[in-house]
Amino acid sequence: MPDAPAPLLVVCALGIERRALAAGTGRAASAAGDAGPVDVLRTGMGPERAERAVARRLAEDPYRAAPVIAAGFCAGLLPDMRPGDVVVADAVRADGEDAGTTGCPDNGPLLDALALLDARVHTGLLLGTDHVVRGAAGRTRLRERGAVAVDMESAATLRTAAATSGARPVAAVRVVVDAPEHELVRFGTLRGGITAYRVLSSVLPAFFEWHRHVMIPRRRT
Repeated sequence: MPDAPAPLLVVCALGIERRALAAGTGRAASAAGDAGPVDVLRTGMGPERAERAVARRLAEDPYRAAPVIAAGFCAGLLPDMRPGDVVVADAVRADGEDAGTTGCPDNGPLLDALALLDARVHTGLLLGTDHVVRGAAGRTRLRERGAVAVDMESAATLRTAAATSGARPVAAVRVVVDAPEHELVRFGTLRGGITAYRVLSSVLPAFFEWHRHVMIPRRRT
């Protein structure tokens, strides 16, 4: 009889992100099937907090083999991006000359499931910074480094997850809340922020589908 699959660990930074994801978890629970349970971990803002919180959780049973998704909001860097767009990272990297890149090779099920949700999806490099990005000059610099979007925690989250187990499936899915033509000043008062919140709360079915897919080889061994 196969072992029970490891839980899916969804990692976010902010309370508002966790609330959106928790709301979506309830609506998507029936889609989980045999993929296993999901746990949403809030780390606090910034790469250092993300690294510490993820390392602690993955050192616990039953998370030692858990797939990890970094989720939440991000700042889009492409001119055609708008709030509510979804970014599925091909890879994540911290913004530094010597920063290593963590690949996300198992995105097919995520992209297929998001297509069924009619999400407007972008793929590419998700870059990590230690500060909130504002203004055209900052966005241009990061875009010239090959990134399509930026956030503060995904690179640290997935680097830490991969370091604890090289075979661990990882992914990063972020919802654009701030874009070149739609800069966010105050989250709760702007339509873009509300749109991003609603989209983030809707993506859990795609997470469950990814979880089911990446756990199949483990169940066959």
